[in-house]
Amino acid sequence: MSTESKKSPASEGLSQDERNAVKERAKELRAEAKAGKSRAAGEKALLEAIAAMTPDEKELAEGIHAIVSEVAPELFPKTYYSMPAWANADGKIVLFFQPATKFKARYSTLGFEGAAALDDGDMWSTAFALVAFTPATKKRITELVEKAAG
Repeated sequence: MSTESKKSPASEGLSQDERNAVKERAKELRAEAKAGKSRAAGEKALLEAIAAMTPDEKELAEGIHAIVSEVAPELFPKTYYSMPAWANADGKIVLFFQPATKFKARYSTLGFEGAAALDDGDMWSTAFALVAFTPATKKRITELVEKAAG
């Protein structure tokens, strides 16, 4: 048997988790197109995504959602590859929360996309490992969200 025939389909492209995420994103885009830019629909999808998380991840996601709602209420709640996310008025994702279990990672991630105003010289962070929601992490997330929202 040749080496070529032993390769699994997953080894030649996206992993099963990644393929599932792409399918979830397509489903989200269809739902958004059907519902329009409804803040209520986005909030509902975001809260459903949070409700499906493990207790530890749920605590992190709920904390981030509370911070965004308080310090950047202009950001639009939605899901992004089935993860909680917040977008600007143009619909561009500013930040998102990636739970560790989504891709079997070591830690959850608070990520920022290109629409986030985090620019700081020639190099800056766009993602942060997040393992606990403490007063210190709450303070840092608040600062990042305020800056990212511009």
